[in-house]
Amino acid sequence: MEIIIGLLIIAVGAFCQSSSYVPINKIKDWSWESYWIVQGIFAWLLLPFLGALLAVPQGESLFSLFANAPSFQLTMTILFGILWGVGGLTFGLSMRYLGVALGQSIALGTCAALGTIMGPVLLNIFFPELNALESLTFAVLMGVAVTLAGIAIIGVAGSMKAASLSEEEKKAAVKDFNFPKGITIALLAGFMSGCFNVGLEFGKDINFGELTDPMFRTLPATLLVTFGGFLTNAVYCFYQNQKNGTWGDYRKTKVWGNNLFFCLLAGLLWYSQFFGLSVGKGFLTSSPTLTTLAFCILMALNVVFSNVWGIILKEWKGCSRRTICVLVIGLLVLIFSSFLPQLL
Repeated sequence: MEIIIGLLIIAVGAFCQSSSYVPINKIKDWSWESYWIVQGIFAWLLLPFLGALLAVPQGESLFSLFANAPSFQLTMTILFGILWGVGGLTFGLSMRYLGVALGQSIALGTCAALGTIMGPVLLNIFFPELNALESLTFAVLMGVAVTLAGIAIIGVAGSMKAASLSEEEKKAAVKDFNFPKGITIALLAGFMSGCFNVGLEFGKDINFGELTDPMFRTLPATLLVTFGGFLTNAVYCFYQNQKNGTWGDYRKTKVWGNNLFFCLLAGLLWYSQFFGLSVGKGFLTSSPTLTTLAFCILMALNVVFSNVWGIILKEWKGCSRRTICVLVIGLLVLIFSSFLPQLL
């Protein structure tokens, strides 16, 4: 029963993340770089900080935890957060050229597979005594393989969509639709975004051990990773503010109330996925396989829900019944990949 609860919590987080781009459509009179960094303050700094406080027992402090943590683990956690930040930037571009559904599908699928495998591999290189590779069991690798199969099927559906629609229909569904450019950017975004889970692997012991509830133990590491990602995004967004002359966005006082609310809502929905991941993993401790695969499951469910939003936003409008059938098969394979490890 606890495993079902854990998976449901991760699924709720995935649904929230997949919905996080909807509030952004309500932001007024701000350029992309302006609203992206403002929602990032909530998503990558404020909310992760509040979440990390849940891992701090009475009489202790978060800052003392970081001060006493091994410097190498601390540095590597933040470093992979910085690399993940590059993935976050290109992630937005993948949706620009492919749409919410297909863009998230390719990027998150790549992220799911590489993030799950790269963590134990790199951890084994630096700390061979931990035997991190033992976590990559047959069941885990099969779960990753089936996830990739589901993503590949969705990619086929995307290719069929690109081939079947006229240029006018493509632009009507996704304004800047460009499949070759989008698929390249999405794969890059997925590779770099997988660094998030690598950062979590390096920082998984940065907590108060038995004094911290198992449901909250990865939240301090989550804060360190998102802090690294914030640095990357801040540099790029402020560069774009300077390049495009959009510093004036922050002086548009009439839209601040509206824009702050929707940036906060977008940030809250986005952060919910990793808060849910941490809490959900606390219910999966009886299954080492699912604990290892939790990140992959989260990304796979993100893909499922992002395609639900894609259908709602009519990004697949005009596609043939055959294309939709291929899409649905891909989604069913992804859902199956979440439960497959328990069957092996």
